[in-house]
Amino acid sequence: MSQIPPELHYTEEHEYLKLSDDADVVFVGITDYAQGELGDVVYVDLPEVGAKFARTEVFGTIEAVKAVSELFCPVAGEVTEINEALEADPSLVNKDPYGDGWMIKLRVENPAHVEELLSATDYAQHIGE
Repeated sequence: MSQIPPELHYTEEHEYLKLSDDADVVFVGITDYAQGELGDVVYVDLPEVGAKFARTEVFGTIEAVKAVSELFCPVAGEVTEINEALEADPSLVNKDPYGDGWMIKLRVENPAHVEELLSATDYAQHIGE
C-alpha cells in the first residue's frame, strides 16, 4: 500500500505538489507509488533555476534501474530551487519521496490551478488503492 498524504495534491502522471511556507511556492516530486513502480532511482535530471514550465510540460527525467521516465510539471510556474542533494544521492526519492526526495520548488503562476489537481482520495482511486 502506497503512502498518499492527504494534504498533498496529485497528478495522474504520479507527481505531487506540496505547499511550502511561501504561499506562491510549492514542492514538486514523484509519489511513493511512482518510486515503488520505478524501483531503485539512480539518476534525476532536473532543470535550471529560473526555467519556466507550462502545466503538464516535461521538466526533467528520472532514471531507475528498470526504466527512464519523464517528469511532468503539475502546474505552470517558474523553478525557484532544485534539490541538489539528489545529484549526490538520487535514492532519496526512494527513501523519502515526500520529504528529502523532493525535486523542484516552483513559483506557481496561477494558484487556482493547484485546486484542479487530484486529491489524495482521487489519486488513491486512480492507482487502484
